[in-house]
Amino acid sequence: MRLLSAFLLTVLSPTSALAKDPTFRAQTIDDEILVGYGLAIGDVDGDGRDDILLADQFDIVWYQNPTWKKHVMASKLTIRDNVCIAAKDLNGDGKVEVAVGANWNPGNTISRRESGSVHYLIAPDDRTKRWQAVTLPHEPTVHRMHWVTRDNEAPQLVVLPLHGSGNRGGEGDNGVRIFAYQMPQTHIDRASNWKLTLLDESLHKTHNFDVGGELAIGGTEGLLLLDPFRPENKVHWIGEPGKPLESGGIGEVRWGPFLANPTADMDIMRTFATIEPMHGHQVVVYDPDKTRTVLDDTLKQGHALICGSFLEGPRQQVVAGWRDKNAQGKVGIRMYQWQDNRWTAHVIDDNTMACEDLKAADLNGDGKMDLIAAGRATKNVIIYWNANEVH
Repeated sequence: MRLLSAFLLTVLSPTSALAKDPTFRAQTIDDEILVGYGLAIGDVDGDGRDDILLADQFDIVWYQNPTWKKHVMASKLTIRDNVCIAAKDLNGDGKVEVAVGANWNPGNTISRRESGSVHYLIAPDDRTKRWQAVTLPHEPTVHRMHWVTRDNEAPQLVVLPLHGSGNRGGEGDNGVRIFAYQMPQTHIDRASNWKLTLLDESLHKTHNFDVGGELAIGGTEGLLLLDPFRPENKVHWIGEPGKPLESGGIGEVRWGPFLANPTADMDIMRTFATIEPMHGHQVVVYDPDKTRTVLDDTLKQGHALICGSFLEGPRQQVVAGWRDKNAQGKVGIRMYQWQDNRWTAHVIDDNTMACEDLKAADLNGDGKMDLIAAGRATKNVIIYWNANEVH
């Protein structure tokens, strides 16, 4: 297996990185969450500023920009934990639509009643009040979801379970059934009006996925790419069904890190960052020629990943967070920057964030991407304000 390409000449480990760390100013906006399973970013109240949404253990909440006042949208949708959230403006009114997954019970891959749930939340006129939950059909072990949109197509909610139905330990006869839920044009509160389309069932254990020109779906068997509106157009880009990757599989996956000045067709350029294996220790980049480069192998329970242009440079940065104490006894977040023909690691958070999820957005409109993280063991939500010079 090649670890270097002509473009990636040198990989610098975190312990040998000598470059000055970039400057991010941490602001804790909540230090009393329970788990912080999933984050989403979007304008909830229509004031033109992105807000922060969180699927916590029992509550679905949002933090209102710029005061970061906390509002509860829904509570105890099921008897078990919430696990994921998706938010996006689907109708162009400047306010996000929201869906959530709950009833988190990964050990039960059989019962739809006891494992998994999917809910669409209908907003009240005053969005700081409680939202109405519409319960939709689902598979067991619902784990991740994203809204996907395309011109002249009805919006879809794509939902990813963790396991194939009836499987154990990622093994069994049944693949993970990935469904797209087409949003109805009328009577959105009727579950029967949501049309479900099976996109794929070739993988046997998955963990996360990302939306780009295609869906990038990571699992123990590698990386599946598919078009959610044309599901017959799919390819197992890394690995193959029924055969675990040598690394143990892909837990987190994100499109990028792209070149900082992309061309018009960059949205279909197949470049990915991953954390391997699931809940793993390695941060990896796959270039379009499938060259695999390990940026870091010192994480423990890596569980959060993002790519974006936070700093100046020829290529986007990769940011990864982990949630268990590593060999140095620390949790935290690191940023990996391509500069001087090598990857350099920088510390963003040093032992205050047991990172469960991580997002990026320009929250204050200064033209710079900020980071937002939720911590499991540390029970906090932190904004890392980008204080670097970016032109």
